[in-house]
Amino acid sequence: MNIGIVGLGLIGGSMAKAVKARTRHTVFGANRSPATLQAAMLAGAVDRVLDERTLPLCDFVVISTYPAAAIEYIKANLDRFKPDSIVVDCSGVKRAICGPLHEVVRGRDFTFIGGHPMAGNEHSGFGASDAHLYDRAVMLLTPYDETPIPVRQRARDFFLETGFKRVHFTAPDVHDREIAYTSQLPHIISNAYAKSPTSDGCEDFAAGSYRDLTRVAKLNAPMWAELFLENADNLTRELDGLAGRLRAYSDAIKAGDQAALEAVMREEIK
Repeated sequence: MNIGIVGLGLIGGSMAKAVKARTRHTVFGANRSPATLQAAMLAGAVDRVLDERTLPLCDFVVISTYPAAAIEYIKANLDRFKPDSIVVDCSGVKRAICGPLHEVVRGRDFTFIGGHPMAGNEHSGFGASDAHLYDRAVMLLTPYDETPIPVRQRARDFFLETGFKRVHFTAPDVHDREIAYTSQLPHIISNAYAKSPTSDGCEDFAAGSYRDLTRVAKLNAPMWAELFLENADNLTRELDGLAGRLRAYSDAIKAGDQAALEAVMREEIK
């Protein structure tokens, strides 16, 4: 197959490398930075440039950009996607993508499916991409209710072929609720925690727990701000809940109340 990949940063670059490492597919790549595209081609991750002339050749298109840019790209290329092709975005929110695009793609001769690979690291850019990033990871897909089963199977098969251990189908609202807790909240916690004045010069006092908690402290602010705001209802609920639970610890410690503190720590962890 011909695989188009839009955006060659950590996620898209790793997808391109995984496709080249595991399959015989041809990869067409596009990136807003020509230097990144050139680097991907020199690295052998991309075979040909993806543009208005080559997009109609692609059987499968993976869009790895910010949410708003993904919507813009799809709208701009509605008449260029190959008939019977599958288009999947990899944005970290799904309601903000799948909702606005539903009527836009309805009745078209290609299929759009929302997606989100459950893999990544604390780095960004093509230089951080890795052909093995998706090894044993889960790929989340949020197809519309009317998406035919054979199309869903084709999408599943492609991602399994590139190294994912499992493809999980879910709904956009379920995705966003869960991802607020499992991904967005931890990034905010890490970022806020690392800003303590005590962090200056603490290296000799830090072990595994510190490294684990600060691993994702440095955020790509424009990208994460867009993701946080697009999932504000779910994320603020998690933030407010965490703030309340932290306050219970603080209150017990300030009061010197060991019984209350132990009770808080004994509360069931689901």
